[in-house]
Amino acid sequence: MLKPDTFNIKTFGWEKNFKKLLPLTVIVSLLSLTGCNGNLGFEKAPEKYSEVYFDYFDTVTNVIGYEKSEEDFLEKSQYVESELQRLDGLYDNYNSLPSGGVNLYYINQHAGTEPVEVDPDIIALFKEGKRIYENTNGKTNFAFGAVLEIWHNYREEALNDPSKTRVPSMEELTEASKHCNMDDVVIDEENFTVFYKDPLLKCDVGAIAKGYALERISEGLREMGAVNYTINAGGNVRSIGPKPDGGSWTVAIQNPDTEAEINYVEVLSINDMALTTSGSYQRFYTVDGVRYHHIINPDTLFPENEFLSVSILNKDAGMGDALSTALFNMSLEEGKALAESLDDTEVMWILADETKVYTDGFKDYIQK
Repeated sequence: MLKPDTFNIKTFGWEKNFKKLLPLTVIVSLLSLTGCNGNLGFEKAPEKYSEVYFDYFDTVTNVIGYEKSEEDFLEKSQYVESELQRLDGLYDNYNSLPSGGVNLYYINQHAGTEPVEVDPDIIALFKEGKRIYENTNGKTNFAFGAVLEIWHNYREEALNDPSKTRVPSMEELTEASKHCNMDDVVIDEENFTVFYKDPLLKCDVGAIAKGYALERISEGLREMGAVNYTINAGGNVRSIGPKPDGGSWTVAIQNPDTEAEINYVEVLSINDMALTTSGSYQRFYTVDGVRYHHIINPDTLFPENEFLSVSILNKDAGMGDALSTALFNMSLEEGKALAESLDDTEVMWILADETKVYTDGFKDYIQK
């Protein structure tokens, strides 16, 4: 039984218990609602409910919402879980669907030989991915899978057997990079098919899928009547409306030093927007004292270590997810220029020496 006006016991402190499973965490805290809802107490005030899911997009997802009944909340939270499950399976490029259906893994196996009929949500994500590719000057490229797969395999090998810890050769990476041309991904919207002109091309939507899914789910929740909700999927937070009293949601950005006593670096107040953080402390392995994380620069073909994390505030969770990756792979000057060219976008960088740098408007959201 869910209890109103309290955190689910799993929610309170999950970032501590799952730090090794999920190093990148955005902590969401909510003040309890007190008093009436403006109707002199004649109508029941919405109460706070929460639920946690552990199995989707390799992260922990916390849904918090205010409703007048537990039944209303359960209807919406079950919708969130079903969509997380469906979209996670659809966008998975490392595992086939249990049902044997067509997902990204299947597409990568077959689209290089003939057009593959796909789910409309694949078409929509690929179209958005191409738009993001243009907007980020190619720094977020979902056709970059041939290179990302190499790094993924080396990282998994090192984590499974430390005696095999090694770094890919430049020759191997360069050869794979020849098969990452976005123009080779052919989308047929009329027939709902995808075709790769290069049979060795592979798509990897890890830089955009979670944020994109979160944005689509938030749209679905609005259609169901949600007005006071927030979803926290690891490093991606999407708020829907304000809290019932008109106040903002309180979120905190994870400290890149996962061993630090204080596990956050900034506390923000946000309303009807998304916060996304990418960091070098998410998935990585170490070789000769150098950290090789999962965010690979498409220009150098290696991870960059100029930043510990990049946090994005944006009206769209999908764009925020893509930008956090893109800006991680740009110099600070390039990143600032891109951020300033975009509407409704604010950024905080944490440099390798732990210095924090902000766009002008980011500090407006920091709680004093």
